Amino acid sequence: MKIVIIGGVACGPKAAARIKRLKPEYDVLIIEKGEEISYGACGLPFYLSDEFSDISELMKTAVGVLRDTVFFKNVKGVDVRVRCEAKKIDRKNKKVKVVCNGKEEEISYDKLIIATGSTPLRPPIPGIGLEGIYTLKSLNDGKTIKRAIKEGKGRSVVIVGAGMIGMECIEAFLKEGYEVSLVEKLPFVLPAFLDEEISLLIMNYLKQKGVKLFCGEGVKEFVGENGRVKKVLTEKREIEADIVLLAIGFRPNIELAKEAGLQIGRFGIKVDSFLRTSDPDIYAGGDCVEIYNLVTGEKTYTPMGSIANKHGRIIADNICGRTSQFKGTVGTAILKVLDLNIARTGITEAHARKKGYEVITCINPGPDRPHFMKESKPIIIKLIAEKYSGRLLGAQIIGEGDVFSRINTCASLILKGATVDDIMDVDMAYSPPYSPAMDNLIVAANIIQNKRDGLSRSYSPKELKEKLEAKEDFVILDVRTPKEVEEVRLPYENVVYIPLGKLREKADELPKDKEIVATCKISLRGYEAVRILAGKGFEREKLAFLDGGIMAWPYEKITK
Repeated sequence: MKIVIIGGVACGPKAAARIKRLKPEYDVLIIEKGEEISYGACGLPFYLSDEFSDISELMKTAVGVLRDTVFFKNVKGVDVRVRCEAKKIDRKNKKVKVVCNGKEEEISYDKLIIATGSTPLRPPIPGIGLEGIYTLKSLNDGKTIKRAIKEGKGRSVVIVGAGMIGMECIEAFLKEGYEVSLVEKLPFVLPAFLDEEISLLIMNYLKQKGVKLFCGEGVKEFVGENGRVKKVLTEKREIEADIVLLAIGFRPNIELAKEAGLQIGRFGIKVDSFLRTSDPDIYAGGDCVEIYNLVTGEKTYTPMGSIANKHGRIIADNICGRTSQFKGTVGTAILKVLDLNIARTGITEAHARKKGYEVITCINPGPDRPHFMKESKPIIIKLIAEKYSGRLLGAQIIGEGDVFSRINTCASLILKGATVDDIMDVDMAYSPPYSPAMDNLIVAANIIQNKRDGLSRSYSPKELKEKLEAKEDFVILDVRTPKEVEEVRLPYENVVYIPLGKLREKADELPKDKEIVATCKISLRGYEAVRILAGKGFEREKLAFLDGGIMAWPYEKITK
């Protein structure tokens, strides 16, 4: 059997290698229009920030062997043609018309795999053709941008787009002394990734690191001088720019499939769970296809290297007679921005409400391991659960501590349709170097259980801010110690300070005819304050706590 694969970066090489392991007698050919194959594009931001100096590391195995055409021929038994572009798929005669090094020819296939990937978006903004405006996708992009960074040391850069790529590239420019401006058309960073109140915490962090944020502003024009970019004009201002990095997303490369008459969905090539296209002899995977979101049942577009590699294996299995399915994604992703780890899985609260779910959420800050451990670092967890069933719909975790293991736990739970009650049943490993005795995830689930069971009410930071802006008549009860209050406090006149240890004796000083919203550093004491006041005869309907406390408050604070 002859297998032809169009695309040689992630899905294609994975499929090729798997096919040859399962069916060594099969004839497998990869055609790739670029010069490099099988490279880890997701590592490019870290090449820019000098995490490693040799870009060829992105093409090497763990033992340092270069994955080039010779490697694939000798080690994998796969033929690879680079600088070879597929121009047309003839489904009737099962041939692919290609141009290799300027020569046109036709290649026959028994089974065809389309792994054409995606292309960075470059919208038709005036001036977009100026020198100094880059996108980051290929190894050549990485080399070009790094050269520009080093040559223009200490100048200004504008990153357009606050998605994963744009955010991950911030460090590279800050390290070289650049003035970094981040422009995002939507109101906050990582807008498709996080809820606003979590995103605002990240924005505060970036401002502290010297990044200038211009969210809610679209780019109108790039202005140049002698053919090179000098300014970025947004809807509200002009920003100096010696370098512009466009990071506003990707579009799937579907032209070949579309011209061949294959079915195209809203976000990419339509495939079934076996990754077959509408032609049973043609498979497709990676960034060029649309897939299911397993939480909502919607089709979605998720261009991730991890998914592309899974697709390659599954396609190979099916071609070789081993039934294998890709059921979909729960939308798990993670990134590192300077020292901040940011992860999400499932859907956001905003998405859940838009889909009509009634939800309960919690925000739980805390150390990722006991406070007495030297390596203890803070993390903040937001969980989103369906109100009545308790089914976990999503999780967002940020912080300098360990978010990786916890987001993967949440992803597994969401995949299996688990509830917040199921989180308590997970037998998580415990030892002080790794986590508290009650892991942060379990505590977050307990908070949602308390809310569901009517033991407490809460306001998210966004909800409380809306109450303050509406000038509602209520009391914020801060039960922290005087020393904590001296360090940081909320800038509002309706705040009353009573340390938790004094609350029982001073409860009568609080009004019983007004709503009371209790808070502390992380709102554990805030919740305890609510329970104390309920025991003192205060109406439970007028008692609530601030989710996440002062630590997760993303709005204005007064600091010492």
